[in-house]
Amino acid sequence: MMYPYMTLNDDTEITHSEMHPDGRVKVYIETPDEKDGFHDATCYLPDYTWESIHGYSEQEMDYFKRLIQDNAHLIMEFAQEGGVLNASNF
Repeated sequence: MMYPYMTLNDDTEITHSEMHPDGRVKVYIETPDEKDGFHDATCYLPDYTWESIHGYSEQEMDYFKRLIQDNAHLIMEFAQEGGVLNASNF
């Protein structure tokens, strides 16, 4: 299951999985694009392994890498709590 984490101003959606038994969390980034349909990338925490990067420029990926690194501690916490909505008791 993937949980919503953040939606950026350009409609980029960032979601994350629950924490897997091996301690890893999948983070998925997806941006709608009129020409290509969607641009997307996948990161695995806590080791910051990136794969399946489609459509993003190097500059965009630098931004996402910083964003995920700055939010990794929250994403890891929410992954253990069933997503941000469960962690915040909504």
